[in-house]
Parts: sequence; C-alpha cells; structure tokens
Amino acid sequence: MNKILIQNPRIINEGRSFIGSVLVEGDKIAAVFEGEVPGNVRAEANQVIDATGKWLIPGVIDDQVHFRDPGLTHKGDIGTESRAAVAGGVTTFMDMPNTKPQTTTIADLEWKFNRAAEVLSGSYVLPIAFLPYVHSQNRCQTAFH
Repeated sequence: MNKILIQNPRIINEGRSFIGSVLVEGDKIAAVFEGEVPGNVRAEANQVIDATGKWLIPGVIDDQVHFRDPGLTHKGDIGTESRAAVAGGVTTFMDMPNTKPQTTTIADLEWKFNRAAEVLSGSYVLPIAFLPYVHSQNRCQTAFH
C-alpha cells in the first residue's frame, strides 16, 4: 500500500493549530502526529512531502451550491462550478434542486449523479443532491448510494 507522509505543516483541525505530520495510506488518513514523527513511520513511507511553512486544513463542505445543471447551464454547470469549488478548497458540495426541471425525483437525482460522473473526473468533489420533495425515507436511502 502506498504511504505518503506530509511532514511539518501547520495543521488546522477541530479548533486546534499545531505543527505536525499526517500519514496517508492509500486514499485514507492513517495517522496525525503532533510534533516529531516516530522513526519507523518515516522509514515506512513511500513518499515524504516537506510541508514546512505550509498549512494543512480539512476540505470545505459547501452545503448550498447552485450548479444549474440541467436547464440553466448558461449560468454555470456541474463541470465548471465544481472545478471552481475544488480550486477554492471545497471537497464536498450539496447541489440545490433549483434547475429546469427541478431535482425532485429519484430519476432526476440519478441523472445528476451520472452527469457528475462524466464531468468530475480528476476532482475530489463528492456530489450530494438535495431532494426536499422526496417524502419516503426509504426512497432517499435508495438514492444516496
């Protein structure tokens, strides 16, 4: 498994700020170290990134975006707006249903998931559509797979 050690950034997380290091194994954060990193961790890392003088902060969750896809793409669309979001540190978004047609059915939501899969390749934004009109909780659970 690929192990990346991001060493010596200022880590801002959960109301704290400290100089430390983060070990990433595969695509998950495996450990956060405050201060020195144990020698065995450094030795096992496939890659060490010196982040001295840099900040390492969690990605932003934007809970109200208006990507306008479908129907109003002259204002923006999932592709252009999500690239802008990633550039600004947004890792997760919740797309509002004010499109034409509005996203109010499972089929409409599936369309958005498929559209996002087409245009989000290479980014780390997770599309989460907002469905205020889907009344059955079971249907919502089925939609968010």
